Amino acid sequence: MGLIKDIYSVTFYEKFGQAVAEVHSTFDKQKFIEAIYEGNFAQKEWKERMKHTTVVLHQFMPQNFPEAVSLIDKIIENLKKNNFTDGNLAFIFFADYIETYGLDDFKTSAKALVSITQFISCEFAVRPFILKYQGKMIDEMVKWSLHENHHVRRLASEGSRSRLPWAMAIPFLKKDPASILPILENLKNDPSEYVRRSVANNLNDIVKDNPEIVLEIAKKWRGLSKETDAIIKHGCRTLLKQGHPEILSHYGLESTNIELSNFEIKTPKVKIGDYLQFQFHLNNKNEEDKIIRLEYAVHYKKSKGHLAKKVFKISEKIYQPNQLTKVDRNQSFKIITTRVFHKGMHQLSIIINGTESEALEFELIE
Repeated sequence: MGLIKDIYSVTFYEKFGQAVAEVHSTFDKQKFIEAIYEGNFAQKEWKERMKHTTVVLHQFMPQNFPEAVSLIDKIIENLKKNNFTDGNLAFIFFADYIETYGLDDFKTSAKALVSITQFISCEFAVRPFILKYQGKMIDEMVKWSLHENHHVRRLASEGSRSRLPWAMAIPFLKKDPASILPILENLKNDPSEYVRRSVANNLNDIVKDNPEIVLEIAKKWRGLSKETDAIIKHGCRTLLKQGHPEILSHYGLESTNIELSNFEIKTPKVKIGDYLQFQFHLNNKNEEDKIIRLEYAVHYKKSKGHLAKKVFKISEKIYQPNQLTKVDRNQSFKIITTRVFHKGMHQLSIIINGTESEALEFELIE
């Protein structure tokens, strides 16, 4: 499997340059490719190559921004004719072009974002416009939430997330998300799961700063449809992992008369790169069926010696009265780029409908 930065290859620029030349009469494909590879291109990482492509392309585009946007539309149409599929990550520089060179032209840029996002997502590019224009941009995005194209509708929701991963934060939306709630309201019954999942992610962002707002939405949307119920469930996942009493009650997740027994760590010493193995028994001692949300928490030892908790879901299902179930699980400690493991004592606990058991210790060794 190649590196992500290698999507920007000689072959890519040859094909892209040809597609541009077919609609841009003064475009010099050879000079464009030479300009791309000037300097230390080979040392650049993916994002640097993307930004570099934006800057070089700008040198070959009309300097009048509306004219450049019109040409980008023509280029995209030609790319589609040449079997370049939408969603191709390499073309994220189109969105970056609007962010970089169009911030002072709201009208042209707003129209361009709608057009380009139907080919490559503009969820990152719209963020500077929200910061600069605030309510004016949000009003435009409310209109997008009613657009016929699902990519545009998703941009309204995904682009307005207060905590969109890898993107610049939107502090005023963290403080008060009221202005984007009409977007979510418009999209709660969207026919596209792609869009509905974005709505759920937006709600989960709001939960982290304004949980009471999402809890009110959960009450309001409950039972409207299976789709809205799914949105709320996914949008409240942080609250569920935190064992928030109100959301647990919302889903009837009570831990009364649910017994945990024989909780055991089978590998009290775990080598980095191996698996922690543990088991336990669960018994619904109620006289009626119970929905049980079953999770476990790993309390990871951090570099400064403190423990940091991360919750992992096992299942959520109905258990019959007096149903005794044995659960065996493995937790990986294989080295990954997104987590650093530290030697020493860690802890593991079981969470039943938000109620956490006493933790057991295990040691991570080399």
